[in-house]
Amino acid sequence: MSIFTSVERAEPEDTTEIMRLLVNTAEWLLRKGSTQWNALLRGEDSHNTPEAVNRGEVYIFRNDSDIAGMVILMEEPNAWDRHLWGQKAGDGSAIYLHRLAVNRKYAGRDVGRQIMLWAEQAVPEQLHKRIIRLDCLATIPALNDFYRNLNYEFVGESVNTAGTYSKYEKRV
Repeated sequence: MSIFTSVERAEPEDTTEIMRLLVNTAEWLLRKGSTQWNALLRGEDSHNTPEAVNRGEVYIFRNDSDIAGMVILMEEPNAWDRHLWGQKAGDGSAIYLHRLAVNRKYAGRDVGRQIMLWAEQAVPEQLHKRIIRLDCLATIPALNDFYRNLNYEFVGESVNTAGTYSKYEKRV
């Protein structure tokens, strides 16, 4: 059962709260021993979240007035996606999912899974794409298991100076 009272595209006035959620998530990851999203703690945002908000690519999941979670769904691949996915990134068939984040207040309540299931419905219905592509650090078994358990197909790894990334996609 969903805890969300609403799902909406983020508006510019939501940006501060969204960035706070992302930084809090990065801090939590660091406490768990992960450097994933560590750049956010230095004020660097590789996904330019405020601009993604302005483009209408950020979705927030509310429980009353709280943001319980968020996700970025990019209709066009960014530089990161083009690097990881190569020629596949230019085929126009996919949405690129980034920055799935859960408010720690709602941890353990299946929020991440609920967001992913929502995306699987919204991508074909609202965004008219048939494939969701995403990546995550290959060195985090729990995160890789999360996507595999949602039936995302592992399609390989990409290595760069930031680490080794697992690539997943799912036809929806």
